Amino acid sequence: MIDHYFTILQDGQHEIEIKKSRFICFMKRVKTEDDAKAFIAEIKKEHWKANHNCSAFILGDRGEIQRSSDDGEPSGTAGIPMLEVLKKQELINIAAVVTRYFGGTKLGAGGLIRAYSHSVSEAIQAIGLVEGKLQQEITLTIEYPQLGKLQNFLETSGYTTKDTLFTEKITVVCLVDEETVPLFISEVTDILNGQFTYEEGETSYHEIPLTSK
Repeated sequence: MIDHYFTILQDGQHEIEIKKSRFICFMKRVKTEDDAKAFIAEIKKEHWKANHNCSAFILGDRGEIQRSSDDGEPSGTAGIPMLEVLKKQELINIAAVVTRYFGGTKLGAGGLIRAYSHSVSEAIQAIGLVEGKLQQEITLTIEYPQLGKLQNFLETSGYTTKDTLFTEKITVVCLVDEETVPLFISEVTDILNGQFTYEEGETSYHEIPLTSK
């Protein structure tokens, strides 16, 4: 398993206009090649009157599967530039389709490359990105007087609190990047003078929205 990945925040679309041609970029999170192909087919069916429905997708933890299509545009002017934008952003498990409605003015090879690249990059910016981090649940059990110290530490250190349960004692469930678990336990030990118990729980990916990348 990889320790982190980047992808879009959610499925979405974004439109730009260049010399009266409409470029509509549709983006979707996908898990398999069949998912990606079904998404591309869906957009083509919906926009069958469009001049072109160019596509690109990247799959796999390390982007092992990469495909692109110019869908009738001059070779190398659409699908590959779209794919390069996805690769530059280090995105995985994502499919993009750019639907073009021709506006009457030819853009030339260079203009097409820029148009399809900009369509994808602007869609990414409009939709937003997340970073998925491989994190482990650490359940801390403390006494009530220790809560203030622990909360202050968690807030100032940037650790994520998933849940807090109040019974005879307080149970705080934290999400910690897998590689920093030993450091986290050491820091909590110092803060609470060792007066706590903990259990390590499941490891899974947790997504954090990115303000910029």
